Amino acid sequence: MGEPTTKPVLEMAGIRKVFPGVVALDGVDFRLFPGEVHALMGENGAGKSTLIKVLTGVYEIDGGDIKLAGEEVRITGPLAAQKAGISTVYQEVNLCTNLTVAENIFIGREPRTFGKIRWGQMRRRATELLKRLDLDLDVSAPLSTYSLAIQQMVAIARAVDIEARVLILDEPTSSLDASEVEQLFRVMRRLKAEGVAILFVSHFLDQIYEISDRLTVLRNGQLIGEYRTAELPQVQLVEKMIGKALATLEGLEDEARRSRAKSANAQPILQAKGVGRTGAIAPFDLTIHEGEVVGLAGLLGSGRTELARLLFGADKPDQGEFSVDGKPVTLRDPQVAMKRGIAFSSENRRTEGIIGDLSVRENIILALQASRGWTRPIPRRKQDEIVDKYIKALQIRPADPERPVRNLSGGNQQKVLLARWLITEPRLLIIDEPTRGIDVGAKAEIQKLVAELSDGGMAVLFVSAELEEVLRLSHKIAVLRDRRLVEELENTAEVDADRIMQTIASGATS
Repeated sequence: MGEPTTKPVLEMAGIRKVFPGVVALDGVDFRLFPGEVHALMGENGAGKSTLIKVLTGVYEIDGGDIKLAGEEVRITGPLAAQKAGISTVYQEVNLCTNLTVAENIFIGREPRTFGKIRWGQMRRRATELLKRLDLDLDVSAPLSTYSLAIQQMVAIARAVDIEARVLILDEPTSSLDASEVEQLFRVMRRLKAEGVAILFVSHFLDQIYEISDRLTVLRNGQLIGEYRTAELPQVQLVEKMIGKALATLEGLEDEARRSRAKSANAQPILQAKGVGRTGAIAPFDLTIHEGEVVGLAGLLGSGRTELARLLFGADKPDQGEFSVDGKPVTLRDPQVAMKRGIAFSSENRRTEGIIGDLSVRENIILALQASRGWTRPIPRRKQDEIVDKYIKALQIRPADPERPVRNLSGGNQQKVLLARWLITEPRLLIIDEPTRGIDVGAKAEIQKLVAELSDGGMAVLFVSAELEEVLRLSHKIAVLRDRRLVEELENTAEVDADRIMQTIASGATS
């Protein structure tokens, strides 16, 4: 398949964007053709989000030009982008969950007569639009009654309804399970057939190769190249993204295999017997030993996060019992769990993790300060020593402790969260989707850190939707389905992704 025969609907040439002390985009070119899915690839911090924000008018460019359908345009803001036919769905769903599904789809565009909203017409149009996406929802119900995955699809429905010439999907699949991803891909293929140009951002390489026609690679704010997806092997893509041969994860595989045998004589740190919460997860038994990585595997909605929250006291069980070091405990709230040496890094780093307006330093010391009590503030010199140590240890970039954490890439925000909990020196670290929505290089660094923590004697409960990641890191794997722990597998050479998927599909209990 050669060069597209049609003219680009979008051309960005020589795009330059500079922030104080940082060149975020350095002469980047980007083309998008009608009726194609074009993947934008690169590590976190490579410039993908900046390019999208330039295209949607969030940022003003410092150099270069943008053309739509051959005509040069100046996009002055998100509303101007929308009027020009550019519609965006971001990774973090930006919806009003207190409003109904229909209201979210048509917010700001409600059908009106003499100033009054025509509620019936709005609900009918919303229902018809969702059917186009193969969704059968009660559009009069509050959006909050639906899962994050459904909320994501509603956001896409809203974007589609604007009759976009260019549809930008920024990590739309990060909260979707396999069937929902396929549902989204069906919609994308339909829109592609209608001539819509789709800019697709995802860190799931298999999805990139399944759905995209072409891809553009950025690294450190510079254009590395534009390629036909089918003509660029995955290994070469990853090497272009990270700028070096892909040996990091291969070494990690060897390290994980080497360390798996080390937990045989380890002592139990936390034991859960018959622990459950009605409506959240059925009663389960689970033991986590020192120096052991326990992986939680299961599809979206299987109960992974619900289990993790019970172990941290974020939610209260209504049955069962816990013991720490063989002694019964009541994990009634996170503060009790922290005193017992248990830490929890949430999957929702934007809403339950980082505090965007605070600096990197303030975010890192938050948990330690909370454990000490706010009447005993940590001296500033001590804060600086601790923060500097963990910025270096985790390679948080940029290495500026006073930078607002919201200005960091997703991978570096995740490292800040890990630093926050590591300074409390936990005996058990629960990390929920620590690599979701971050680049390959940052994933490798975080996975390597988990292996090192385990080698140092820390127990880790590792939650991830990526089975290969769970297999790579875990000593044993707890498999969940339909909010039940259905089997616990020792991570031997015989266990692979197919075995886990078969367990999930069959729902067999051990």
